[in-house]
Amino acid sequence: MLNKILSIYKPAPHCEPFPSNEVPREYARYRLQVMITIFTGYAVYYFVRQNFSLAKPYLIKELGLTTGDVGLIASALTIAYGISKFVMGNVSDRSNARYFMATGLILSGIVNLIFGFLPSVTLMMVFWFMNGWFQGMGWPPCGRIMTHWFSDRERGTKMAIWNLAHNVGAGTIGPIVSLVVLCLITWKSIFYVPAIIAIIAGILIIIFLRDTPQSVGLPPIEEYMNDYPHTGVEDRERELTASEILFKFVLNNKFLWILALANVFVYVVRYGVVNWAPTYLTTIKDCPPDLARWQFFIFEYAGIPGMLLSGWASDKIFHGRRAPMSVLFMFIVTGAVVLYWLNPVGRFWVDSLALSVIGFLIYGPVMLIGIAAVDIVPKKAAGTAAGFTGLFGYLGATVAEVGIGKVVQYYNWDGGFIVLIASALLATFLLSLTWNVHDRKTE
Repeated sequence: MLNKILSIYKPAPHCEPFPSNEVPREYARYRLQVMITIFTGYAVYYFVRQNFSLAKPYLIKELGLTTGDVGLIASALTIAYGISKFVMGNVSDRSNARYFMATGLILSGIVNLIFGFLPSVTLMMVFWFMNGWFQGMGWPPCGRIMTHWFSDRERGTKMAIWNLAHNVGAGTIGPIVSLVVLCLITWKSIFYVPAIIAIIAGILIIIFLRDTPQSVGLPPIEEYMNDYPHTGVEDRERELTASEILFKFVLNNKFLWILALANVFVYVVRYGVVNWAPTYLTTIKDCPPDLARWQFFIFEYAGIPGMLLSGWASDKIFHGRRAPMSVLFMFIVTGAVVLYWLNPVGRFWVDSLALSVIGFLIYGPVMLIGIAAVDIVPKKAAGTAAGFTGLFGYLGATVAEVGIGKVVQYYNWDGGFIVLIASALLATFLLSLTWNVHDRKTE
């Protein structure tokens, strides 16, 4: 019985091929189906992760926790998520994305259902750590899907479209929380309602997602699009071993290391701004909680045009190089963070403007680092490469949570913003070191 259960997690077997005249129609249909499925599924992953940021003011006010306490709880997720994204990324490269992604989302929903009943900070940390581990099962199978269903020359644009799921998920949770708190009275519904949505979405992933083109009778994406980028392997369809993936294509790649280090500082800025925005705006800027939640929404949705622009430009203008747009965006982010910091109390429209600019820009580098990682490895190692850079990214997210929480506790918000500005500048420098990586004009 156990072997039968585990067998569904193995890469999907090849299916009887479609007649050649049906391939274009079926490819278009399945590509749309898998894109919608991973987009919706990954957006819902954010429902049961970013909801904690919106619960922070209630945890402090209703339960008497300190900023340091909520920072520690949140850091449990980021630590677990970073490790899981790397470890489970390696597993996902050798798994069926359909069941792998669904399992993580359903388990994350179950943890959120339990979280509202937990009586202590310690138990909250334990369960939020578990949630982080299950959250790490979201990005890697999506990376596997993208590299198997979309070709190299279109990947920047297609992954930009998929990456909008981050913003849709994280942004939509704000209005959802406002609605459920109003209708259900208890602030704990911030955990219960997203949990139910996540479990339902996990079931829908099983129904609609497909692992590879070959699993439904279609040819490999390279053959269909006539796009054969150099990735260091002769047989693109051979499943690689765990040791091959790790030691030949990931840990021995110097550019992956640079991207990973840059990701640390990009994530410090991303999570340092967005995860503390409701707390900072309500406690320091005297912003009403409802307005703070909408500013949280603005931050996330401003990232949509920014990601689309950066993905398109990296494909069409910079010929597959992801660094130029990342460097430009991070440089401007630095100035926007300074504006957000120094804006006087009461000028809420300036705070909204600064958050919009940061949101517009920060998700470009976040996305492009992930694309750059999967660009420079074989597609059978995509999950591990993305997980490796993600691991370092969530080291940065941990700094943003527990580090900034503690800095603010002892040195006030001025100290927190100095950390954010320094991180933005360091990310800009490191990304500039990868300026010419993956230029298709020279291949």
